[in-house]
Amino acid sequence: MLIKNMADENSVSEHDHSKPHRDDHYLLMIATGGHFVIDIDFDKNIITAPAMVLIFPGEIHHIVSVGNPSGWGISIDPSLIDEEFQVMMEKGFSQSILLDKDTAFFSHTCTLMEQMEKLQKATASLYTVRAIHSILDALLALIAGEISMVTQSGKTKESKAAIIDRDFKRLLKLHYKEWKQPARYAAELHISPAHLYDTIKKTNGDSVSAYIQRYCMLEAKRMLYFTQLTVREISYQLGYEEPVYFGKLFKKVTGLTPLAFRRENHD
Repeated sequence: MLIKNMADENSVSEHDHSKPHRDDHYLLMIATGGHFVIDIDFDKNIITAPAMVLIFPGEIHHIVSVGNPSGWGISIDPSLIDEEFQVMMEKGFSQSILLDKDTAFFSHTCTLMEQMEKLQKATASLYTVRAIHSILDALLALIAGEISMVTQSGKTKESKAAIIDRDFKRLLKLHYKEWKQPARYAAELHISPAHLYDTIKKTNGDSVSAYIQRYCMLEAKRMLYFTQLTVREISYQLGYEEPVYFGKLFKKVTGLTPLAFRRENHD
C-alpha cells in the first residue's frame, strides 16, 4: 500500500499518473479539494471535489488535468481488501462518489487518512505496517457503510436479481476468455439461460451476449493500446478463433476497426 498526498509535490508516487497506464492494484482517490479530469478506460470523467474515485485493477487511466488538488491517493494491493469489501466497491463505485464536508463520514475519512500518512512517514517496522493496515480496514468499513446507505442495501435484503447480476459479473471477469456463451454462465449460476437473460437485461439494459461482448471488447481496447500484439494475436488471446469475426465484432461494439482504434489512440 502506498499513500500520496495530492498537495505535496514531494510526496512519493509509484509512477507518473499523467500518462495512460494500468495497474494490478486498486487506486482510491479521496479528493478534499480541486478539480480533476481523469480518463478511465477511454471515458472522460470530470470530478469536482470533495469526492471519492476508485480505479480498479486493469483499468487504463490517466489524469488529463488537475487544478488546486488536495486529498490523498492510495494504491492498495487487492490482497489487503477482503471479498466483502471488494463486492461493495464494485457495487458503489460505478462512478465517482460526491462527498459532503459537513458530514461525520467526511471528517472520519480525513482523520484516518491523516493518520495513515503520518505512519507511512514514520520509521518502518512490522508494527507500523500492521497499524496502517488496521486503519485501512477501518476506512474500507466506513466506505462500505456509506455505500450501503446510498444504495439502501444495508436496509433491505439484497434481491435475487442483484445477487445474480453480481455473481454473473464476477464470473465474467474470471472466464471471459473461455466462456462466450450465456448458457455457460447460467449453468454455473444454476439458473436457466432465460432467467439469466431477463435478469441482466432488466438490471443493465443489455442482453447477456451483448454484455459479454462489450466486456471482451473493452479488454481488446486495453491490449490494442498497451501491447504491440497484432489484431490476430489479440483475437486468439481473447478466445476468438476467427480473427475476421473478432474484427467485425470490435467494429460493431466500438464503431472502429481494431487498427483504426489503435491509430486513433496512439496519435
